[in-house]
Amino acid sequence: MDIRNLGSSGLRVSAVGLGCNNFGVRIDLEASRKVIHKALDLGVTLLDTADIYAGRGGSEKVLGEVLGAKRKDIVLATKYAKPMSDDGAKQGASRRYIMRAVEDSLTRLKTDYIDLYQQHDYDDLTPIDETLRALEDLIRHGKVRYIGCSNFPAWRIAQAQEVAKAIGTHSFVSCQDEWSLVYRHNEKDLLPCARAYNLGYLPFFPLASGLLTGKYKPGADVDANTRFAKMPAMKNRYATPKNEAIVAKLQDFTKARGKTMLELAMSWLACQPQVSSVIAGATSEDQITQNVSAASWELTPDELKEIDTITLPA
Repeated sequence: MDIRNLGSSGLRVSAVGLGCNNFGVRIDLEASRKVIHKALDLGVTLLDTADIYAGRGGSEKVLGEVLGAKRKDIVLATKYAKPMSDDGAKQGASRRYIMRAVEDSLTRLKTDYIDLYQQHDYDDLTPIDETLRALEDLIRHGKVRYIGCSNFPAWRIAQAQEVAKAIGTHSFVSCQDEWSLVYRHNEKDLLPCARAYNLGYLPFFPLASGLLTGKYKPGADVDANTRFAKMPAMKNRYATPKNEAIVAKLQDFTKARGKTMLELAMSWLACQPQVSSVIAGATSEDQITQNVSAASWELTPDELKEIDTITLPA
């Protein structure tokens, strides 16, 4: 497993990370245990979760039950800011809420520190300097090691980095945002921003909810156990005529080289200079094994140009 620095920080993470949003919702504790142990055996060191995953807290609780002594060997990432209650009292990035949210996550995770604490959404109601000062206190108290952001507009990231510099606090070392062969919109503004501030980019939905595995056939019924069957909104978002046409061309590209769609989707992201780790979920030991092995294809400059021709607008 390739190990990389997370942006300009000294935090080292595996090139393939394990997204933990399935734990406690799509698979139970024992099935999650098998996936986590297999991931660790394969050299995955970055485990990424969020307080909101699995019915608000379920994923973090699974990790707290499973990791045990292995906790010290991994980079544990979680997130805050999305609603953890229906009344609006537990959400956002105010000092008051962050101090509560981190304690709740630490309790569920059964740990005394979080390696990477990420703001899951921008909070329009809280000044960014208040958020950064609160996170600075968590770092100084040893409860958080590094901080990152997710789902921020590029200009908000730039604002946060400049404010951190001005007030002398730690700044974000990573941004976790969508990126895949059928979702390249963030290359316009967000990716250049990440480059400018040397943030480690952590792509989520690298397989477009399974579309880029090649297992879905246009017009065909989907298997009842797949994400598209269980989450119709995902199917409607990704299985568009435009995306299906792109996938068909990419399948020709991979077949001509004796590769799979999974290898292309994972390796294309892994070879992007700003990417520190590709975050991919898994619901079985076989799936995490395939995800890890799929990221080893070293694409040539000519192959990357051909992929751009297929996937970028004319």
